[in-house]
Amino acid sequence: MNGSPENEAQNAQAVWLANLRQNLLSPVSAIVGFCEMLQSESKRLNLEEVTSDLDRISQATTELSALVDQLLHPEMAMKLTVSGDEGVKRLRHDLRTPMNAIKGYSEMMLEDLEDLNAENLEPDLLGLLDHTDTLLQRIDTLSGLSGDGLKISDTPRETVAMFANLVQSMQPLPSIADASGSTGDILVVDDAEANRDLLARRLKRDGHRVWTADGGYSALEKMSRQPFDLVLLDLMMPDINGFDVLARLKQDDAFHDIPVIMISALDEVESVARCIEAGAEDYLPKPFNPILLQARISAALEKNRWRKRERQYLEMMEAEKQKYKGLLLSILPQQIVTRLNDGEDTIADRHDDVTVLFSDIVGFTEMSARLAPAQVVSYLNRIFSGFDKTATELGVEKIKTIGDAYMVAAGVPDGRADHAEVIVEMALRMLDQVKALNLETDHPMHIRVGVHTGPVVAGIIGSHRFLYDVWGDTVNFASRLESTGAPGRVQVSEVTARQVEHRFDISEPVEARVKGKGQVRTYYVTRHKTAAD
Repeated sequence: MNGSPENEAQNAQAVWLANLRQNLLSPVSAIVGFCEMLQSESKRLNLEEVTSDLDRISQATTELSALVDQLLHPEMAMKLTVSGDEGVKRLRHDLRTPMNAIKGYSEMMLEDLEDLNAENLEPDLLGLLDHTDTLLQRIDTLSGLSGDGLKISDTPRETVAMFANLVQSMQPLPSIADASGSTGDILVVDDAEANRDLLARRLKRDGHRVWTADGGYSALEKMSRQPFDLVLLDLMMPDINGFDVLARLKQDDAFHDIPVIMISALDEVESVARCIEAGAEDYLPKPFNPILLQARISAALEKNRWRKRERQYLEMMEAEKQKYKGLLLSILPQQIVTRLNDGEDTIADRHDDVTVLFSDIVGFTEMSARLAPAQVVSYLNRIFSGFDKTATELGVEKIKTIGDAYMVAAGVPDGRADHAEVIVEMALRMLDQVKALNLETDHPMHIRVGVHTGPVVAGIIGSHRFLYDVWGDTVNFASRLESTGAPGRVQVSEVTARQVEHRFDISEPVEARVKGKGQVRTYYVTRHKTAAD
């Protein structure tokens, strides 16, 4: 607000005009709004009796709005500062005519609301009257309308301060040279060559990279071959209109997020509303205001950049989510992960028919003492990675590894009828894998395998490092069968043998003493049964 006397005078005049507009446009906007609400409510309630009066009020409101716009034109407004201007006096008389009509019809409607069964209209009618009175008072207090010229210097101090604050806050737009991040790849679509070329030249001057299309089909073809940051789309075109092009773009996932600004000589509210509803970013009427065009293009490009960043972050989050999910599924069964995600805190289930396998490397402790740590870890990794792959292929659940011991189960957490067969199949494949590995290493190894079938309790333990585990006598017995078995062989309980003897060759029974069980009858699985068998 500081500067030369000439600048100060211009600033004072701008503040005075802003204050005048604020005082007059606020009640006018409210009058228009209440009138629209009254018409909408009367249609909703089918109040045909008030239609004619509301139409007269609406017509008077339109006239009033036009007259206030005329008064607020800078040239006419400045005449308020001139004493006795005839044009201002005439305008005052013209302003009172529609306001008196609004007041008269509104007051008559208020009196008849009860008879018309239209009491719902009373709040809006009272609001309409209140703001009409406010406008009348503000017009009458303009001393210029009463014969004395208004003094610009009489502008209220709070208005001057408010205007100064606004000017300070709204800094000028940075030049394109200083805002390279605001430029982008823009497609201009317009069937009029002159309009198309002029707009393209203006955009290129502002630093954008510009392509043009002379119709809707040409625009769609160009967009299928090249990505754009923004589309300026004419509404009226001969081959396919801009609204249909907009609809096609928003229905196509490949183009849905590209911002579209509609441009047209049509500026009626319905056209604007339809385009915004269909997904347009903005709507610009021809001819363009250069500053407004630049501001809206910059805003659309910035929004598009934020959308791209948002998509990148969402993709990164989804990738991290999948990594987390994959890690969790490598530790826990899918069903258990689902239950945890659904909010279950304690997971513990009883399963009546489960087959458990324990395996152990014979002499591993002695061998690990002779080998370097890296060799020990390498051997275990090769063996257990092979076991893991087999467990995945067969659909059995790896429970855990403890040192050189490996434990799997079938029938948990999801039951399956062939749990015993698939575990014995797993055991035989484990033996084959160890034999194959021994051919490649200088330190041959052998494993013992024990298998038993029966009931278990299964669930989650731990709060930070989750572990899905199984407990019960079935688990203990399988472990004892492994420890009392023979290297390179699969020892199974009698219960398991009875369930798999139709598919595998079973040895003669072996009497074995098992800790906690005493003398029991066990069997060895030797191989798959053949067709000859």
